[in-house]
Amino acid sequence: MKGAPEEDGLEEFLETLSTFAKYEKFRPVATLRYGDSTASTAIVASIEFDKDEELFAVAGVTRKIKIYDYNNVIQQADTWNDLAQSYPAVEFTNRSKISCLSFNPYIKSQLACSDYDGTVTLWDVGASAPTLNLGEHEKRAWSVDFSHTDPTRLCSGSDDGKVKIWTTNRRSSVMTIEGKANVCCVRFNPLHGNILSFGSADHNVHCFDLRSPKQPLCILRGHRKAVSYTRFLSPDEIISASTDSSLKLWNLRTQECVRTFSGHTNEKNFVGLTTSGGEWIACGSENNTMYAYYRNLTRPAVVHKFGNCNPVTGVEQMEDDPSLFVSAVCWKNKSNVMLSANSQGIIKVLELV
Repeated sequence: MKGAPEEDGLEEFLETLSTFAKYEKFRPVATLRYGDSTASTAIVASIEFDKDEELFAVAGVTRKIKIYDYNNVIQQADTWNDLAQSYPAVEFTNRSKISCLSFNPYIKSQLACSDYDGTVTLWDVGASAPTLNLGEHEKRAWSVDFSHTDPTRLCSGSDDGKVKIWTTNRRSSVMTIEGKANVCCVRFNPLHGNILSFGSADHNVHCFDLRSPKQPLCILRGHRKAVSYTRFLSPDEIISASTDSSLKLWNLRTQECVRTFSGHTNEKNFVGLTTSGGEWIACGSENNTMYAYYRNLTRPAVVHKFGNCNPVTGVEQMEDDPSLFVSAVCWKNKSNVMLSANSQGIIKVLELV
């Protein structure tokens, strides 16, 4: 129908304008501490909500996994005199530094972590105990993800260039996909359980159908450096993050890059990537700032600078520390709430207002 593309474009523009005008900043709701007074470094590598979004887990280089009750944090934050009082509900320690977390979307108490020794460990959060160690990777494992359609299936990716598919009822992998370079991240499609994507040091996003894993479904080329994260914005759309300081939105049907987002700085570190409601995308940055993008805008919509916090009191200090970076981000699904953490181990609950 003649005129329809123009009408669609106008509708998208008005929707974007309305959303952009609605929000102007992230309001800090609570501040927590991942490390402790004995930790020389406390980089947070991963933050994840459980299936009901009642609990969230925080993990990183101290090897500790800390579980917080979200509602308790919100209710008690105003009573804390310093960050040392921000106690987790549960805390346990992994054998090696942790790179990634994933809650089982069906089983509330089941949490997986990948670590620097190349091991994927399944934990029973209620018992604070490991239930299964999966140890086939030959180098550091950067990523782990539970399937959204099969409660027994998970995947992992490693510096050994391999993506492995596991089930929770056996210790050996059920499938291995051989990449040509280090695998930095791996994610299942939220709707199609046999489809996954992974980002690689070869600068590309690789998509596979596990029913025919010998050849990729597609390879998405466009980044100039390693792809550190991939996330499904929808079953047919992928967001990728790279150390070329850009994010890209890909249409899986056309296998084309729809939009490139820039404004943050990311040249060497893992800075996190998260999406919400198919509309919002957020990542960290190497200027100690968290950036939120709206899907129709190539530039940041809202940013939040962490500042140089005293790791005990949480009070911001006058001088910036150029070595600090925001290292992990996680939207609370279908809400305006974001969890974000930095390389100092400061965790913030932020509300988009």
